[in-house]
Amino acid sequence: MREIPVSSPRPRLRIYLAAGYALFIVYASLSPFTGWQEQGLEFSAVLTAPLMQTYSLSDAVVNLLAYIPFGLLLGLILRARSGAGWSVLLATLGGMALSAAMEYAQMYLPVRISSNLDLLTNSIGALAGVLLAISIAPRAWFALHLASWRMRLFHAGAGADFGLALVALWMFAQINPSLPMLGNVFISEAARAPFAVVHPEPLNWLESVTVALNLLMPGMLLLTLLRQRRHAVSALLLVLCVVALTKFVAAAVLLKSWALLLWLNSEAMFGIFAGVLLLAAVVRLSHLRLLWFTALVTLAYLGLAHGLLDRHAPSSAMRLYQLQYGHHLLNYNGLSQTVALVFPFLMLGYLWRIREQ
Repeated sequence: MREIPVSSPRPRLRIYLAAGYALFIVYASLSPFTGWQEQGLEFSAVLTAPLMQTYSLSDAVVNLLAYIPFGLLLGLILRARSGAGWSVLLATLGGMALSAAMEYAQMYLPVRISSNLDLLTNSIGALAGVLLAISIAPRAWFALHLASWRMRLFHAGAGADFGLALVALWMFAQINPSLPMLGNVFISEAARAPFAVVHPEPLNWLESVTVALNLLMPGMLLLTLLRQRRHAVSALLLVLCVVALTKFVAAAVLLKSWALLLWLNSEAMFGIFAGVLLLAAVVRLSHLRLLWFTALVTLAYLGLAHGLLDRHAPSSAMRLYQLQYGHHLLNYNGLSQTVALVFPFLMLGYLWRIREQ
């Protein structure tokens, strides 16, 4: 496969994604952020403890996989500005530094355990991500064709990069299988006998409206990002397909068999249908009117989803999971809830930023 030189200037999208992912790691490592106290531990003792003292195969695999995307993004950022050797060294050290900071902070959280094995597996994951970045950065399909495709479809500039990062953030918030499709209320339905008669509940129109508003936010975000607005509906449908497929795979891996399709309900289907129709109806709005309408939709979603429908805590969905994944799943649920709460505020900030474009 043909390789090309890696150019120096790069969009800020990778920086936004790397910074956001680092915040994810901080949340997952230090949640629930309560109970801080001195426990008489020394970090040197953690580093020199027997390596297998707190060994858990599932923890090791999760820690390894969690740092691969961070190493990948950091490696791509550094490779655009320096050679391969320096990129590997600096990005790996960056992953090690982040992991060491998290392990150090965990010494002050009684509900967490600092582990040198975690530091080792995190560092290996970061190194694997960096090596992947180094291998793909010079490839023609990545350095030329992918960049050319991005420039043809989307506007240029830091604002557009931030908008694309918001689309990725929204997608991350939707893939949790313990949330209904595009919903924000954790599923808490109890396990039932395989042949028990289940009486259908009446359609909750309020949840359908919430789903429609949730879908309109990334849809109108795409309207501000795409060079050709007529592609917005098809782009949104593609995003929906990716979210649904990822959600199904996550459900198949994480949930109990009886809960595999609980995330797909009639409220979501009605809401998605209404959201797509509304997006098609606002395609021709002027830039200023589109921004005002998007702001109103975002505020309406914020008030409806987190004011009226936000009833269940992340722990309410734990009965759906195969519980051998333990605290990682509870952190995953809490992170999903936090991202869904923060996203509307970031959306409003983005709209303010592009108001004069």
